[in-house]
Amino acid sequence: MSNLLFSLLTQIALRTKEGFVRQTGHLEATQTQFLLTLLKTYQNTVLGQHWKFEEIKTVEQFRERVPVLSYGFYHPYVDQIAQGQANILTSEPVVYLNLSSGTTGKHKLIPVTKRSRKNRQIINQVAQGFLAEAVQKRQISLGKMLLTSSLQLTGYTEAGIPCGPVSVGDLRLSNFLYKQIFVHPYEALKPSDDLARHYVCLLFALQYPNLGIFGANFPVLALRLADYLEKNALELIQDLEKGTIAEWLTLEPELRGILTKQLTPQPGRAAHLREILHSEGRLTPQLVWPSIGCLVTARGGTSDFYFQRFSDYFGNTPIFGGIYAASEGAFGVYHDLDNDGAILAINTGFYEFIPSDQWDVEQPKTLLPQDLKVGEQYRILVSNYNGLYRYDVGDVVEVVGFYHQTPMITFKYRYKGLLSSTTEKTTEYHVIQVMGQLQQEFSLPLENFCITLSEKEIPPHYLVNIELRSGHFLPNPQQFVTQFDYKLREIHTSYAVKRNNSQVPPPRLRILAPGSFAKLRQHLLDKGMPESQLKFPHISEDRQFLTGLNVEKEVHP
Repeated sequence: MSNLLFSLLTQIALRTKEGFVRQTGHLEATQTQFLLTLLKTYQNTVLGQHWKFEEIKTVEQFRERVPVLSYGFYHPYVDQIAQGQANILTSEPVVYLNLSSGTTGKHKLIPVTKRSRKNRQIINQVAQGFLAEAVQKRQISLGKMLLTSSLQLTGYTEAGIPCGPVSVGDLRLSNFLYKQIFVHPYEALKPSDDLARHYVCLLFALQYPNLGIFGANFPVLALRLADYLEKNALELIQDLEKGTIAEWLTLEPELRGILTKQLTPQPGRAAHLREILHSEGRLTPQLVWPSIGCLVTARGGTSDFYFQRFSDYFGNTPIFGGIYAASEGAFGVYHDLDNDGAILAINTGFYEFIPSDQWDVEQPKTLLPQDLKVGEQYRILVSNYNGLYRYDVGDVVEVVGFYHQTPMITFKYRYKGLLSSTTEKTTEYHVIQVMGQLQQEFSLPLENFCITLSEKEIPPHYLVNIELRSGHFLPNPQQFVTQFDYKLREIHTSYAVKRNNSQVPPPRLRILAPGSFAKLRQHLLDKGMPESQLKFPHISEDRQFLTGLNVEKEVHP
C-alpha cells in the first residue's frame, strides 16, 4: 500500500511538473495572465478598490499605479485581519497567518488563504516532480521521509485565526495523502518539547531501515538532528528494542500513550544498531540508513557553510533544495540535485526585480523577469494571493541561468543584513565565502561563527567570533585573522578600498568557549523563535547579540 501511494503521488507530481515546464517556455504570457487574474480576483478588497484594480488592463498600468511596498505598509491591514475584518487584503477568508522568523527584524504576519495555500502545494508538487525525475536519472531509489518539523502553533489572533511559522501551516494544511509519506506517525510532530519531538521521530524512523529522504527546513537543523541521533544513541536503541518511549522525555501524557501504541519491539533492528554503535563508536544517519537517496533542505545563502560538515554525517548523499520560499510566498523551484539554481515560480506569483543601481531609490525602477541578466544581482518583488502587491521581500538573488525563457535564481543574502564599520556594506555572502576558504586552508572545522562590530571604538573593528568544533584548536590565531582580512579584501572591493585607506580598522578574532552557540540557540528559543525557523545570522549589526558568551581568547592583528 505504501509503495502504491508513493507511486501515485509521484505520478501526480510529474504531471504537475510537466505543466510548469511548458509555462517556462511562455514566460511573459504566464506572468501577465497570473497578474491580471490576481487583480480581478481581489478587485473588491480594500486595497483592490484603493488602487482601482478593475481599471488595470496591462502589466505597465499595474506598475505605474501601485508603488513598491514593504511590510510596514501592510502591517495595519494585517492587524484588521487579525481582529476578524474580512475582504481587507484577500477576498477569501484568511485561514492562517504565517509568522516570519524575524531573523533580521521584527516578526511579520502574512495572510494565508485556501487559494494561496493551493498555489504553494502546486509548486511543492512541481519540486517533487523534478526530484523524482532527478533520482530516476541517477538510478536512486526513494522511500519514506524523515521530517521533524513542529506542528505547534504560536497562538491565535483575537478573531481565532491560527498563526505560527510557515512550516507549521504547511504541515497542518497539507493534503492528507502527503502526510502518509512520513516514516513516522503524523502525531510524532505534535510534542511541544523540541527534544521529545526529535527523539520520537528518530525512534520511529529507526524501525524503518529503508528510509529514503532525510528532510530539514535548514541545513543547521539537519546537523542538529544528526547530533540528537548521536547523543541519544543508547537510549534510542533501548527503546527500539522494547517498543517504549524514554520516561525522561518531556512528552504530553496523552500523546505518549497514542505514540506508544504505534510502536512495536524491534529486537533484531536494535541488535544491528548496537553492533554499528560498538564498531563505529557512534550512530550517524549514513550508518543507520545507508538507503537514504537524498537530503531535502534549503540551498543558497548560509547553507554552504553548513554543507561543509554534511559529509561527516551523510557522506556524499545528494542534496535537493525543494522550493525557494519564505513566509511571503514561494519564489522558485529547484530542478536538480546538488544545484543552487531555482527556476522562478512563475505560476505562483508575479515578479519584478530591482537592479543594484536602484537599491537606494525610494521608488526604484524595476525589471521584469525577461529583462534579467545572468550574473547580476537583484532584489526581488512579489505580487501574489497572500494579498501582497509589489512587495519587497528583502532578498537579494543572483541570476545563474535560464530554464527555457524563465530565469533561474539563487538566494544570496538578506538586503538589510549588512555590516558596515563605515560605509563598506559587507554582506553575509561575503563572510561565508571567506570563512569557507579559511576552514579549508587551516583544516579547521568550525561549530559556527558570527561577525559583529566592536562596541567602543569609532570606527569599530570587525569582531570575527568563532567557536571551534569539539576536539579542535587553532594553533596560529594571528595568521587566521590576518587571512580573514586578506581574503575579505580579495572578494569585497568596498571593504578593500576602505581598509587600504584606513577608514576601516583591522579585524579582531575572538575564540568563543565550547557550547557558546548552543547557549545562543537556547537564548533565541527562549525569546520565542520556533526551532524550525532558527537560523543563526553570520553577521549582526546588533553589538549586544553575543553578550553573555565567554570569550576564551581575543587576538588583534
